[in-house]
Amino acid sequence: MADTSGSPTPSVTAVGYFLASEDHGPAELVEQARMAEQAGFTSLWISDHYHPWNSAQGHSPFVWSVLGALAEATSLPVQTAVTCPTVRVHPAVVAQAAATSAVLLGEGRFRLGVGTGEALNEHVLGDRWPPAPVRLEMLEEAVRLIRTLCTGQETTHHGRHYTVENARLYDVPDGGVPIDVAGFGPSAVELAGRIGDGFITTEPDSDAVARFRRAGGGQNPVRGGAKVSYDTDRDRAAKAVLDRWPNMFLPGELAQVLPTPAHFEQASRLVTEQHVTDSGIPLGDDPDEHVRALLAYRDAGFDAVHVSQIGPDLQGFFDFYRSKVLPRLTA
Repeated sequence: MADTSGSPTPSVTAVGYFLASEDHGPAELVEQARMAEQAGFTSLWISDHYHPWNSAQGHSPFVWSVLGALAEATSLPVQTAVTCPTVRVHPAVVAQAAATSAVLLGEGRFRLGVGTGEALNEHVLGDRWPPAPVRLEMLEEAVRLIRTLCTGQETTHHGRHYTVENARLYDVPDGGVPIDVAGFGPSAVELAGRIGDGFITTEPDSDAVARFRRAGGGQNPVRGGAKVSYDTDRDRAAKAVLDRWPNMFLPGELAQVLPTPAHFEQASRLVTEQHVTDSGIPLGDDPDEHVRALLAYRDAGFDAVHVSQIGPDLQGFFDFYRSKVLPRLTA
């Protein structure tokens, strides 16, 4: 399908769908996954949260249970985006959960996405929330431990942050579990390059992609996530973003350090509809706007982008992407 200039629209490598666990219950997520496959999306991301960002979202199902259901509901590959394997859940437990998910989903269908997390989800057991450099150090040790355990060998580990004694996973996938690392700041991006099988981020940032590759990422895949708000009314689409996802517009490290949904709601009172409309998030039902936003990821060097719909009209969104957006992205 041609764009408005008459030239073919360049394709992106892959377009997946992002299941937002904060915004939907477990049965809804499974149904969305089915709808995404029927619409032509080629993979799935699923967020891993203990709390939603705010009460308007109002959900946070246990991701590993949902992954079991997804293994039966679709044939698409699935990745957590992202799991924090450092504070609330010990990396040995994450390793078992990831290995089981990989076995259930089958060869090549599961990737573990990991990151340093947020206090919102990780402080709930009363543990201290460490500063960013310590969180990165913990993540690096956790990834090493998860990789070792996912080989199926008996493991004893006495590290700076974690201890494991005589641990062995008996159900592991052939070849282990690929682990992609999320990053935003330079240190996290460089860590992803050093230890990740791939890189995850949510902005079409070509500088971050270049930093990842220089740090050792080489030709490993780079995957992105993008929020959109489909609606037949643009103003209604903007209001849906403001009502449900104002946390996206909070600056600096607030997303990592605020401890409860109530704190995010308080900070989000500073976010206005102007922030939403000026953000570049596709709003409404203009296919050109959606295509441009997603092609920005291709232009920044991404191998795939996963799209998350904000707003109630899920059937309309999937019909819109099936008929008017995806054909132009994969032409």
